[in-house]
Amino acid sequence: MNHGKLQILLAFSSYLIFSAPFAALDLLGEKLPVMHQYKIQPDRQPTLAMMANSFFKALYNHVVFVLPSVVIGVFVLPALTLPLEAPTLYEVFVDGLAVLLLFDTQYYIWHFIHHKHSQLYRWVHATHHEYMAPFSWSTEQLSIPELMTVGLWSNQDPVLLKCHPLTTWFVTVFSIWMSVEDHIGYDLPWTLNHLVPFGLLGGAPAHDMHHQKPNSNYAPFFSHWDIIFGTKVPLKMNKRLLKTEKTS
Repeated sequence: MNHGKLQILLAFSSYLIFSAPFAALDLLGEKLPVMHQYKIQPDRQPTLAMMANSFFKALYNHVVFVLPSVVIGVFVLPALTLPLEAPTLYEVFVDGLAVLLLFDTQYYIWHFIHHKHSQLYRWVHATHHEYMAPFSWSTEQLSIPELMTVGLWSNQDPVLLKCHPLTTWFVTVFSIWMSVEDHIGYDLPWTLNHLVPFGLLGGAPAHDMHHQKPNSNYAPFFSHWDIIFGTKVPLKMNKRLLKTEKTS
């Protein structure tokens, strides 16, 4: 299978697989209090219509824009030759981390600019902010310009850093997981932002606050750029509904 086709297949299938359990969790809502207690904005529960809107928007974008670009790339770009040796675990880790850090920097700058420029925000990025409380299916609710920009970096950063194809595929799946986790709307104690020490990852708390306060927490994965430039805002979890539930 062509490298580009496989990468797109990995990305979209991973998005479906990773998002589905959290979509089910949102539909259950208060019926599952053991999980609902971690809901960051419990008074803003996504509806089935909202989920369907986000899902079909992502599906439309991939079918109408992403897939044709991959097909064109098959005829324009040279065929990929797999190296004879697989990368070591150390190479996968170091090269994968480099790709994530590069993407994080690119998106921080892009994100900051699009929030500061009203017309760019309106025509390019506002689609992603349709809902103040993010949920898993809203991860890839993007405008076409934003989708193609993110797709360009995701495809070309591993090439720029000369990553092994297996490393690229691993990073593709892992970055999708991190993106979905950012949008789940739950501050779960076992998510990556809690497992990785020193607050190096923002996770769902940081991105949820970004949707509540759009001029904050611009980085998609890591926290260092927001800390350096003073755009980091800590989570202020809305406990109002949960307290009401406990006292009723």
